[in-house]
Amino acid sequence: MESPIKHKENDRMGMFYMEGEKGIIAELTYTKSGNGLITIDHTEVKRQYEGQGKATKLVAETVKYAREKDLKIEPLCPFAEVMFERYSEYSDVRA
Repeated sequence: MESPIKHKENDRMGMFYMEGEKGIIAELTYTKSGNGLITIDHTEVKRQYEGQGKATKLVAETVKYAREKDLKIEPLCPFAEVMFERYSEYSDVRA
């Protein structure tokens, strides 16, 4: 069964994540600039869950969130940067 993507944030930063039986198994963190910009600064998947597309799903969820909130994304994290280069449909939210 696929873990649902959860989201939490405060006025400075946020995180999309998935949980397993022993806590967080995948996470994507971002910082907020206050001018409609969020910066993806970290993406991580626990080793035993790598290769299952979880990080890709977290980036896609962040893009969806940015579209809903009319935000732009700066993909500072190397994984997120690769995803933005791979998926041209993300260009509308790229800063």
